[in-house]
Amino acid sequence: MKQILWLLLCIPVWSLAQVQEQDASIPKDAPIHVHITDFKKNASPNEIIVFRSTKNGREYQGISGEDGKFATRLPAGDKYEIFILGFKDSTSYNMFEIPALEGNAYYKDPFKVDIQFEPSRTFVLEDCNFETGKALLEPESYAVIDELVSYLKRKPDQRIEIGGHTDNVGSAASNKKLSEERANAVRSYIISRGIEADRVTAKGYGMSEPVADNKTEEGRAMNRRTEVKLLD
Repeated sequence: MKQILWLLLCIPVWSLAQVQEQDASIPKDAPIHVHITDFKKNASPNEIIVFRSTKNGREYQGISGEDGKFATRLPAGDKYEIFILGFKDSTSYNMFEIPALEGNAYYKDPFKVDIQFEPSRTFVLEDCNFETGKALLEPESYAVIDELVSYLKRKPDQRIEIGGHTDNVGSAASNKKLSEERANAVRSYIISRGIEADRVTAKGYGMSEPVADNKTEEGRAMNRRTEVKLLD
């Protein structure tokens, strides 16, 4: 799920401190304070942020609390790629560098990472497929729906609509009926995995909202899709 994001990194100029004697307990990492909000400055809880080292690929992650904040520590002397995890994938947004420490220096004050972002409100459930002309899910479809279930469990206040869409093969009435049945099949599976029924609605759009040209097989394949809409 793609997000629109604006990122601000604030590094205090007074963050370095020095001790006079050699001490093995001196931390060689840096405290990181993360704050995640939407564009209206409302806190964004239960968002997973990942810092991936460009030096060795190691990942460090945290999840925001109800106030949209969390604290962590990262090794100094490295650059980190920042990700926000969606329901199925993640997107790289920015780089964040923590300068190396020398001698007995250590980071006294935290690096502050303020993130503002808005998730896409509608996205396609890729690899959610049905048997031809039926509302029976293909076996490979359950993996992506399970990813959506995990996302909904992490975001307990989020409500969604499952939208079924078809190509233009057949009548408008039959396609609308099929799309409704397919949307309800996905909804039923989500509910069976522990998501409250009142958080998930289903709607069939039939062939009324194509996203590609129905004159080609490729276009028809794109129009046969299941969409997820995030509801307020």
